[in-house]
Amino acid sequence: MGSVSPLPSPPFIPENPFTNYRIYTSFCSNDLLATSNMSNWIKCYDPSNNSWHRVGRIPELLENHVRKSFSMVSLVTQSTLLAANFVARLRAMTLTKLSRLILRSSPLSYVMMFAMACGPSGQCTLGFARGTSSAEVYDPVLDQWKPLPDMSVLRYKCVGVTWQGKIHVVWGFAEKADLDKLPWNTIGRCSAEVYDSDNAKWNLVMGMWQLDVPPNQILAVAEKLYSSGDCLNAWKGHIEAYDGKIWNEVDGSHLETLSSPISISEANWPPIKRVYITMAPIGTHLFFLAGYRKPGEICRLMSVVHMFDTSANRDGWRSLEPSEWEGEKELCSHGRVVILGNNS
Repeated sequence: MGSVSPLPSPPFIPENPFTNYRIYTSFCSNDLLATSNMSNWIKCYDPSNNSWHRVGRIPELLENHVRKSFSMVSLVTQSTLLAANFVARLRAMTLTKLSRLILRSSPLSYVMMFAMACGPSGQCTLGFARGTSSAEVYDPVLDQWKPLPDMSVLRYKCVGVTWQGKIHVVWGFAEKADLDKLPWNTIGRCSAEVYDSDNAKWNLVMGMWQLDVPPNQILAVAEKLYSSGDCLNAWKGHIEAYDGKIWNEVDGSHLETLSSPISISEANWPPIKRVYITMAPIGTHLFFLAGYRKPGEICRLMSVVHMFDTSANRDGWRSLEPSEWEGEKELCSHGRVVILGNNS
């Protein structure tokens, strides 16, 4: 009898590391002549296959009303379990409205909270805010905001990030009178406040942000903080990392095409304007979601996602296939990562 040869093993297909992640962000219409509803909507980016889909509009938002510069937070719930994470916010207004958008993914539901700051009349007054030293914490179990101790000074246009298990509030235009409380005014504005939950107090950290311009975004990846720009220039041409002592440029993080998908060295091509950019962290990767307007195409945008691996020693960048979107859009909220099937 002849022997039967064993069947060959199927080829090994590595698991996509981004399968269980989604990035949500909010846009509004920028077309003043549009006949459709201009109010905010939510879009979801799937990093496992480089695709976008529209989720829906923000609940309880009136038609043609737009909210900008708000924050989104994902809270994971299960039939018998609610992740009791506490979300801190800075209260710069007299009224804050919260909306919830339930993103169904059986057996889990992801509750996306939208914190929108408005004045007593319901109109947004962000442009007239003087800053605040107060802070609050949101308890999703009780659906309540509770006050925290005040920070050292009034802050406005600050950036919040959770790092090393603590909430950091970085930079912020401070009232002139409050700057007298801090040494060297510029260094005072470049300070940060770190909340010590064990002792229920804020600790002042001097010089944590080393520019006299507030940051655009700060994200925590592993043991470092990352930033790529400030409120005047959201992309400075490279990424910087903070190790707890100083900000340094990340080796190999220059990317000319993030400013424009076509190299500026190609003189025959007309310039392409970047309309928006936002960062989101997944694992060791930073995802840059960017939108560009082609020359002569006012009502069409090109969406491009760039990835940077912070753990790579070289060739950390990867730019994905672009897609085209109809209409004039404006980014209203930075990207928020949601982990699907997270039972922790």
